[in-house]
Amino acid sequence: QVQLVESGGGLVQAGGSLRLSCAASGRTASYIAMGWFRQAPGREREFVSGISWSGGSTYYATSVKGRFTISRDNAKNTVYLQMNALNPEDTAVYYCAAGNKLSYIRSTYDHWGQGTQVTVSS
Repeated sequence: QVQLVESGGGLVQAGGSLRLSCAASGRTASYIAMGWFRQAPGREREFVSGISWSGGSTYYATSVKGRFTISRDNAKNTVYLQMNALNPEDTAVYYCAAGNKLSYIRSTYDHWGQGTQVTVSS
């Protein structure tokens, strides 16, 4: 099992920045990819970004490319999502996920955190 705990969400004005963290514990070596997803009210949970745990390959959704940066610190078993130039459309609950394959697809991720709220005011 892998336990994931997100932190770093909050309220920010449009144009501002936040950095989300996802601390992993448990059988982290079993999973080779970490991802961030988000879900806004009334909408499906959507892929935001992903990173391979050891190889450093990264994926981004088109809507966040150039504004968000995913990174990881293997020594701390932590994945980060630096979010810049935030806009109200980025408002959502952000979830961290762990999977066996770096993918855009939600179903490839087996373990999920509880989520952290990000609210961007206009």
